[in-house]
Amino acid sequence: MLKRILALLIFSFLILICKGQIATDSTPVFVDSINERSSVLTKTQLFIDSGSSLSIADVLQKKFFPLANFKHRKKLPPTTFNHTFYLKIYLDNITVNSVSVFLFPGAYYREYDVYKTNGAPVKITNADSISGYRKITLAPGESGHILVALKQLKNEFNYISPILIKSDFIKDYKQYVVGHRNEMQTYGLVLSGVLLMMIIFMITNYIISKKTEFLYNAAYSLCMFLLIFFNSTLTKHSSFFNNLYFSYTDFSLIVAGTIFYITFTRKFLNTRNNDLFLDRVLKYGERFVILLLGIFTFLNFFTSTYLPQYYLEICMKFFILAIGISFIYLAFKRKNRLFNYIAAGNAVLVLFSIISLLLLLLKVKPAEIYLSSLFYYNTGIAFELAFFLLGLTYKNRSELIANIKEQESMKQEAEKTAFETQIAVIKAQQEERNRISADMHDDLGAGMTTIRLYSELAKTKLSDTPIPEIEKISSSANELLGKMNAIIWSMSSSNDSLGNMIAYIRSYALEYFEDTGIYCKIEIPDNLPNIQVIGEIRRNVFLVVKESLNNILKHAKATEVHIILTRVEDGLTLHIQDNGIGINKDTIRQFGNGLKNMEKRMKDIDMDFNIENKNGTLITLHRKVTTF
Repeated sequence: MLKRILALLIFSFLILICKGQIATDSTPVFVDSINERSSVLTKTQLFIDSGSSLSIADVLQKKFFPLANFKHRKKLPPTTFNHTFYLKIYLDNITVNSVSVFLFPGAYYREYDVYKTNGAPVKITNADSISGYRKITLAPGESGHILVALKQLKNEFNYISPILIKSDFIKDYKQYVVGHRNEMQTYGLVLSGVLLMMIIFMITNYIISKKTEFLYNAAYSLCMFLLIFFNSTLTKHSSFFNNLYFSYTDFSLIVAGTIFYITFTRKFLNTRNNDLFLDRVLKYGERFVILLLGIFTFLNFFTSTYLPQYYLEICMKFFILAIGISFIYLAFKRKNRLFNYIAAGNAVLVLFSIISLLLLLLKVKPAEIYLSSLFYYNTGIAFELAFFLLGLTYKNRSELIANIKEQESMKQEAEKTAFETQIAVIKAQQEERNRISADMHDDLGAGMTTIRLYSELAKTKLSDTPIPEIEKISSSANELLGKMNAIIWSMSSSNDSLGNMIAYIRSYALEYFEDTGIYCKIEIPDNLPNIQVIGEIRRNVFLVVKESLNNILKHAKATEVHIILTRVEDGLTLHIQDNGIGINKDTIRQFGNGLKNMEKRMKDIDMDFNIENKNGTLITLHRKVTTF
């Protein structure tokens, strides 16, 4: 019994101590003692008008309670959006001079009014107040309650944490608030820089390749960049832009980013051609998100409620989560490389989002950066965009390789077609040549043979009284028949071989020097290569050899002629050597065309021609042959 009484006394004593530490309505804040800035949380009283219907006079009659005891002051719940929060602070100026301070109640509020309550309530409205900060001036010896009326912004991050700032320190304080960054804000700015570099890279690729998936991913990255950047720079002060951003713009950036993300995915996976069902689902997803944004816009600007917007934000988050999980499932099911990049990005974002959600649910205090829920969410976004960029790079490289292969294939096909066309033309030309040679052989050859025969018969009948003209007709017929046979031989494709050409030249040379008193010797290697020699080359070589033999017979005064074909390292060489008087180029007629024609014929078929004195006249014909 004694122990119970003792415990009760101790408990009562502790209660009294706690009550003594709680501020009352008349606990003063001495404005002259504020050192630059000071928190007045423990000296502030709170009253909540749940219907926002009471007048200031009525509010002053209500019972206030200590703000420090309000458990939701660090994060006002969405259910209190239509409530008006009243703060009451007792200020006292015990000096003989006027003292001015600025009051900052916390963030974020769509309505913020300050009243002096000495006597009838008077609203403080002075031009020196700064957005989010209200200037309060106390005359010498003045004291009394200040009443602050707050209506929260359409945002789930509103809080109440009143501070007073000396008027001569307000500029330094605002610079400090704007310029000073904690670890999380610094990390957010670093991530923003990384995303900005990604955006520049993607826009550059779009300009180069004109592929719209780069542009859509750049737009998605831009939305995420703005989200992270503004979250890292607008969290420490209030302004019209800040309030607009945290009430509406942040959600619109998420929605716009989701639309660009879905459009990027459709283009990246080419669902229009590869998966019509998935393409249709993603289209409906885009329309659903646009509908959410329209409803959110209407609720934000044309209604005085916040809960529906709050639930829409939750709906949007679940929708994004559902998209990520769906792509992870599809990647496992379809085993597609491009799906894997999309799924990897979503998997990282889902994982980090779950960690972020757990930290929020467990109400872990972010004493370190890695305990901040925002750290994991921002990191997840950065990794997601990195995987998407890797996927784009892989796809772009694959398409580039495929395009190169296709172009090479088309080029080869075009070359093949051109080659086949060329072959067809050559074949048609050769067939026409064969036809002409056959016609010449059958018609002209028969006619020339008849002329020759009749001329020989005429010579026989007129042997007693020979007629020179008949002799010339017979000789011309023989010569023309030989030329025609040579033309027919060069035109026929059946003679397109080195062996046939050499055999023809050999036969012609031996027959040509027969009964001339000139000994003709022909040397041909045994291992003669079996290579093709087209009619143009055969004809020009034969005509040069024929002209060479004719010159030997007419001008060389030779008794022997050697025709030698040799294989050399880089091709074939044909030598025509006589033992005559040799050629004197100085005495050749200025306007003679024989030698010039020989040189031109060899040049036309890409053969080397040389004529020189070497124990007679030596003519050398050489053609390079890469393979035998």
